[in-house]
Amino acid sequence: MPTPVLSDQETTGRAPAPSGTHAYLALTVIVGTQLMLMLDLTVVNVALPRIGTGLDFSPTGMSWVLNVYSLAFGGLLLLGSRIGDLIGRRRALVWGVAAFTLASVLGGVAGNAATLLTARALQGAAGALAAPSTLALIATTFREGAERNRALSVFSAIAGGATAIGLTLGGMLTSWGSWRWVFFINIPIGAAIVLLGPRCVPETARHRGGRFDIAGALTGTLGTTSLVYAFIRVGETSWGDGRALAAFAAAVALLAAFLVNETRVEHPLVVLRLFADRNRPLAYAVMMLVPAAMGSIFYFSTQYLQLYLHYSPIRTGLAFLALALPLLVAARIAPRALARGRSPRLLATTGLTLALAGAVWSTRLGASDGYARGVLPTMVVMGFGIGLTMMPLNTVILSGVAPADAGSASGLLQTMQQVGASLGLSVLVTVYGTVSRHHRQEPFIHGVDAAFVLAAAFVALALALVLALRLPQRKPLTGG
Repeated sequence: MPTPVLSDQETTGRAPAPSGTHAYLALTVIVGTQLMLMLDLTVVNVALPRIGTGLDFSPTGMSWVLNVYSLAFGGLLLLGSRIGDLIGRRRALVWGVAAFTLASVLGGVAGNAATLLTARALQGAAGALAAPSTLALIATTFREGAERNRALSVFSAIAGGATAIGLTLGGMLTSWGSWRWVFFINIPIGAAIVLLGPRCVPETARHRGGRFDIAGALTGTLGTTSLVYAFIRVGETSWGDGRALAAFAAAVALLAAFLVNETRVEHPLVVLRLFADRNRPLAYAVMMLVPAAMGSIFYFSTQYLQLYLHYSPIRTGLAFLALALPLLVAARIAPRALARGRSPRLLATTGLTLALAGAVWSTRLGASDGYARGVLPTMVVMGFGIGLTMMPLNTVILSGVAPADAGSASGLLQTMQQVGASLGLSVLVTVYGTVSRHHRQEPFIHGVDAAFVLAAAFVALALALVLALRLPQRKPLTGG
């Protein structure tokens, strides 16, 4: 029998590279998916006070509107990545976006808190199926080097731009219509991706064999959820609360079971060989800490502007442009600096130093500061710093990853971001609740300042981890 001639896709896992117009359309579908998923993280933020009033959420309970999404998203991302390996990453992306769009409709028509939280959980689960395929499709569609860096530059810029678009759009929709429109806005975006995806994005090879790591997905997701619930419960009650202590105990047991399971199953959710390069786990840890800090800036700044300064939702959204626009500018600078041979470590160090300065400034927020003195400087400096940090760390994580592991690597990256955002926000809400209960005068300000101190500590730890990176000397990129 003659030896079959295998295609590039079959031997390497790389899809045939699109050319010309199709390359732009493929990248548009990929970043459009990321835009939709990122929009839902921020567009809801500005609408939270109206959602809380409309559906009777408590002040700390409102954080669940964000957390239930992030928990389902982050907890199931690795399983979603594995599904993408088995059915093809383009198909996983399209199916995930279709389910996400339907869940958005449910969220838009929700008549009570339970229905909204169910819709948010479904959105998170659907996002977990679609999201790992975004960076994975970039990694398998565009060649490593200048070509992939340009695609990652667009991806990072869109991800950063989604912050500005989401916050501003959330304010506009909530002010001019209803908070329900922050969910309905996903319908046209999702429909366009479902229609264009199969036509424009090349499919990846399917890696058959093995079973889904259901035990890992369940223990990891339930363990993280228990941990977040425990922290939020403490924020609402006290550290001696029986339900909180039971949730902490359950979290420890479930997460321990997850770790044991991952060392024993044939096809684990966490591919351990990804940690063979010492730089990658450091970069993953930073990707967990930065969203943990940023979550507090979004959540508590929104509360401060709307509930304390009495800003309208649209004015609040416009106020966040001070963070989003510098982030966009920095996201454009980072890939050009990399192309000129600048080290990802240098760029991330510079970015996190700026972010730390902004985070420290936020801890000085006073009752009489207002926007210009209390919020604006923090947003500008942190926005530029974070924009300079994220794309270089993406390249560290994806550099040298085999095509067959691209989905797992990108899925784990996004898991770190989502779980970091959920855990970070829950811990900061706990600090806020604990401190504010002990102050009769200006309890909100005292609680927020304490939360921002911890956020600054997260950024400081991220900076220390970046300084520990050991990267080879880079040469300027040419061609492509």
